Amino acid sequence: MTLRRGIRAASLAAVVVSMAACTRVGSHAVPDFPAPVPEPVVEVSAPTAPDEGPRRPAPAPPAEGMPRDPILHSRWTLHPVIRERVDYWTDRYAVRDGHAFPQFLERMSAYEALVDSALAAEGLPRSLRYVPIIESGYIPSATSPVSAVGLWQFMAPVARSFGMHVSTLVDERRDPVKSTVAAARYLRSLDERFGSWFLALAAYNSGPNRVDRLIREHAPLAPLGDSLYTVIFPHLPRETRDFVPKLIAVGSVAERLDDWGLDTPRRAEPYAFDEVELPDATSFDVVAEAAGVEEDLIRRLNPHIVRGLTPRGRPTPVRLPPGTATRFAAAYAEIPPDRRVTVTEHVVASGETLGGIAGQYGVSLSDLRAANPGIQPRRMRIGARLVVPRDGARGGAASAAAPSSGEHVVRSGESLWIIARRYGLTVSQLQRWNGLGQGAVLQPGDRIRVAG
Repeated sequence: MTLRRGIRAASLAAVVVSMAACTRVGSHAVPDFPAPVPEPVVEVSAPTAPDEGPRRPAPAPPAEGMPRDPILHSRWTLHPVIRERVDYWTDRYAVRDGHAFPQFLERMSAYEALVDSALAAEGLPRSLRYVPIIESGYIPSATSPVSAVGLWQFMAPVARSFGMHVSTLVDERRDPVKSTVAAARYLRSLDERFGSWFLALAAYNSGPNRVDRLIREHAPLAPLGDSLYTVIFPHLPRETRDFVPKLIAVGSVAERLDDWGLDTPRRAEPYAFDEVELPDATSFDVVAEAAGVEEDLIRRLNPHIVRGLTPRGRPTPVRLPPGTATRFAAAYAEIPPDRRVTVTEHVVASGETLGGIAGQYGVSLSDLRAANPGIQPRRMRIGARLVVPRDGARGGAASAAAPSSGEHVVRSGESLWIIARRYGLTVSQLQRWNGLGQGAVLQPGDRIRVAG
């Protein structure tokens, strides 16, 4: 009897020791602190790329002079469930896709002053500046398969709840300024709600209601905190399970480029602008002409004005290159209101054809197709919106002279119709000189003959 009691006592002691580092709630044990994880073992015989830089554990400690970040340098990054994925994504960003990683940072540099300012205003961790890298690659017009849009990949209902306008003509999810301010406010509200940046980021990616439900199902009595993230982790969608590890990996690589043998990225031109308010509908070619700049630059500064046309019947702020607002105001005032729009929109109705719409507006079918390069005439959706070019109508402006080379280098957002208008040509001429068919889609960098 004494021996059995001793065995039971020893067994109980072992259970107590094994549970000492955990709090049990519901049916799962929530660890109080992650056990140290040994450094990963690297096979000496494993093949490595000749230009592969030195491998460092991730996340790396903060660089000299930088404060500890509550996300990148959380002790919970050492938990095996997180560390495994951090190591995977660190290798992906720094080694396998290391040639492309500086491009993300180059695009980020255009917006980092705006993003860092918005995060600081809300008292948020600096590492959140890397969220748009994993969400959109820092491309304002990025759209996901589930229709999340913009740098921060807002869904339309969430965007509208933060005061952003979302329509087919103006989509402020694509506005770097408004979307960044809204994202900072949203992230702060999620951190306040969950008391954990890991849980907040999971909620940002998959929705706060999902995270709430998983907590209720798997750890209903647990105190909120990063440790709880490790409990709900297996039950999150696959994309969300990688969201926090991706952020940690991106931040660790971005702030230790030299350690990974990666090039310092070039600096992009900062996103800076003057802003004017247009009283009514105006198309971007008119705006560009009044400001004395290329239309492509107006489009880049205003990615949220989706179709290059401001709404009719209400004032709309429009961004111009710095230093051009005064010139623009004087030139714009001289343009008659009926000459400020060189395009209109047509909503496709049941039974309509592209040829019929062209005839309705008195424009050529080739011009209509060139103005809408993504349209498929045999598969037009009812309710789809077409940009309809209007003849003449550039406020009496002279056409640009053809370059001395006789070629035009295509810029982002340009179509055959836009190029034809610029040089006073027809779309048919451009098609004939360049051997292009009706459905030709131009790519930035293409060279187009603009002289016969």
